[in-house]
Amino acid sequence: MRKYFYTFFFLLFAKDSFCWGFYAHRKINYFAVFLLPPEMMVLYKPQIDFLSEHAVDPDKRRYAIPEEGPRHYIDIDHYGSYPYDALPRKWNDAVAKYSEDTLNAYGIVPWWLQTMLYKLTDAFKEKNQAKILKYSAEIGHYIADSHVPLHATKNHNGQLTDQKGIHGFWESRIPELLAEKEWDFFIGKAEYIKTPSDFIWKRVLESGAAADTVLKYELELTQQFPGDQKYSFEDRNGITIRQYSSAFSKAYDGKLKGMIERRMRQSVYAVASFWYTAWVNAGQPDLKKLSNKEFSAEDLKEFESLNNSWKNAPVKGREHE
Repeated sequence: MRKYFYTFFFLLFAKDSFCWGFYAHRKINYFAVFLLPPEMMVLYKPQIDFLSEHAVDPDKRRYAIPEEGPRHYIDIDHYGSYPYDALPRKWNDAVAKYSEDTLNAYGIVPWWLQTMLYKLTDAFKEKNQAKILKYSAEIGHYIADSHVPLHATKNHNGQLTDQKGIHGFWESRIPELLAEKEWDFFIGKAEYIKTPSDFIWKRVLESGAAADTVLKYELELTQQFPGDQKYSFEDRNGITIRQYSSAFSKAYDGKLKGMIERRMRQSVYAVASFWYTAWVNAGQPDLKKLSNKEFSAEDLKEFESLNNSWKNAPVKGREHE
């Protein structure tokens, strides 16, 4: 009975640990603010708590609508081998070749990011503060997801190689364990991205190329570690849960030679640079003179609905855990 008790709580608390984990997504948006120029900081710094907290809204939306899931990943290895030239980079060309249903079945994150960039740019043009903040928070999530190797492979949770759980391990357990005390996220300034499509696809290809290493090293380390030392029981929010041990986690991070910190740092830079690019493309509006500074009743209702769906509904679409 004790075994099933621990398993239950492991699964319960794993619910908030996919897609970089809530902790990492919040940190990525938080640190991205400090890469912005002063003209943008006047809006983003006072709103840093909103940008951090609502970085996880797209994950919560996965419990509300089935269309959300594919926006977070792309199983790029479905389309052949690196550099996946069989897959057209333009959406309309890809639809013409594979069909929209097929693209959605294997993920659409590189195309969805471009849609979100258009939305954010339009919000800047409209000088609509509520939309700017909402889209800034959310595009940060998708950008960060595109930097995760396990978001770019069919074997997204090690389910094909008997490594189930590696998804949350890579992007949630290790950042929660190491980011606060050992990693550095003050990394310079945001830069203008001249060709966002090329930038996005480069990040996705990097993620796809790293996926084999992520899986291979975990398997190798598992074979080296005694079975009773890979996992441990630790307290979380007053509940004892089973998770990857600190020793195993640190050994894996060392074996990856800083990959997770590096991809998280790259995510911070990319998020800030996308915010900056949208602002520049909108004509660099004065962010001290914006309208719609309060969220509408509809916005507030959406935030509440996302929270309720996340807490009470099953995820719609593909599970990562």
